[in-house]
Amino acid sequence: MKQHILVVGAGFGGVWSALSAARLLDRHERNDIQISVLAPQAELRIRPRFYEPDVHTMKASLDALFDVVGIQFVQGFADSIDTTSKQVGYHDASGARGTLSYDRLVLAAGSQLMRPALNGISEHTFDVDEIEQATRLETHIKSLKNLPDSPARNTVVVAGGGFTGIETATEMPARLRAVLGENANIRVIVVDRGPQIGASLGEGIRPSLIEASDHLGIEWILNASVDSVDAGGVTLSDGQRIESNTVIWTVGFQASPLTQQVLGTRDRQGRLHVDGNLRVLGQNDIFAAGDVAYAATDTLGNFAAMSCQHAIALGRYAGNNVAADLLGVAPTAYSQPKYVTCLDLGAWGAVYTEGWDRQLKLVGQEAKELKSQINSVWIYPPAADRATALAAADPSIPVA
Repeated sequence: MKQHILVVGAGFGGVWSALSAARLLDRHERNDIQISVLAPQAELRIRPRFYEPDVHTMKASLDALFDVVGIQFVQGFADSIDTTSKQVGYHDASGARGTLSYDRLVLAAGSQLMRPALNGISEHTFDVDEIEQATRLETHIKSLKNLPDSPARNTVVVAGGGFTGIETATEMPARLRAVLGENANIRVIVVDRGPQIGASLGEGIRPSLIEASDHLGIEWILNASVDSVDAGGVTLSDGQRIESNTVIWTVGFQASPLTQQVLGTRDRQGRLHVDGNLRVLGQNDIFAAGDVAYAATDTLGNFAAMSCQHAIALGRYAGNNVAADLLGVAPTAYSQPKYVTCLDLGAWGAVYTEGWDRQLKLVGQEAKELKSQINSVWIYPPAADRATALAAADPSIPVA
């Protein structure tokens, strides 16, 4: 019977884990180890683009790619991990249950948006976390043209001024005008707890963010949070009322709840602590990649962020090392010292920085061209050609 590497998740971490494991097995001419990917769909959903229009196109099929490199795809939603029997339980869309045994497991189940327990949040807010929810938001925006002209119709409130909130907000004026007309009296308001615009992103980005916000007409309400939401708008913690039919929630990401079923140390976002080879601390047979892994990127105290930039590299290393573990060959320690930020700022352009201290390198249209290249080419999976796909999974390839 073949030994089995099971990868849970088909996001950036999962796809690149599976490809990298296949690469190492190929290099050692081993066909006695099966690689399987368990996920709801055989597609890589391009989550960093969900703030854009036409979100239903932001995905890439994985069937041909997996076939050409010999990866088995199992369609289902993982819901349990038994580390003693080394089995993962799952259910399919109809509710039918199944289990998969593993010799080695790569947990790459991603993260999800967690809304706080505030009045009206579940019923009356949108998000761009999953493609279905982002599509729901797009359908809603298009339907606004059927409503009478009013402040509520013309106003979008974005809760959260972090990376996702900023990219969502700065894209929104163009999306609203495409539906409501160039002369519509639109408002886009970002509500953020921070004391300054873009407080979490540092001093290097702030001037560009302020300039872009002024250019696009984005309003910021700082030192504030949402207290409640209803069909007609939001009430802030200071009692301020904003009339809006479109409230978008962008804060509160947590690692997949599956991490809770693995004995180990977790950070405040639920990510499992891993060693330098991405093996979960305290587990012999489980590795982690992507948003479920709390991994040191260097020796300076920096840790991987919940981003495709880190998920791709984490996947390449985790897949390589899980295969190396079964092959009995030396692993490759995870290292990703280069960190970059490329923040889309809508029609104004973008801003690109390098380093954890975010040193400004490109702004405006120059940065926008780079962002477009990243979003439309770099983060997509390789072509369904065996040699090309396996070469692309080499962990030594720099992501940024």
